[in-house]
Amino acid sequence: MTSFLLEFSMFPTSDECREGSSVSKEVAKIIDVIDKSGVPYQLTPMGTIIEASSMKEALSIIELAYEQLEGCERVYSSLKFDIRKNTTNRLKTKIESVEKVLKRDIKH
Repeated sequence: MTSFLLEFSMFPTSDECREGSSVSKEVAKIIDVIDKSGVPYQLTPMGTIIEASSMKEALSIIELAYEQLEGCERVYSSLKFDIRKNTTNRLKTKIESVEKVLKRDIKH
């Protein structure tokens, strides 16, 4: 078992897919397909973190996300991976590990 944590942001930069400077409508489309995919995820103010069981699964989520914006002339995306063997459920356990060191709960 291998855990593929992927933190990414994706949003349109072209005017025809934005309402002024807001991109929340387009980001909501992406979150909707991630939520419906069943993959564990966490939305943050600056991006989204998913946990997949393979690189193929992680990249399929990126493809789903892009499909929500493919009508846009220009799309920005940034991806970061943390790949670790012999572990799962790291969306939760990485935070628990820090809380254990601090000996208290933290905001998340």
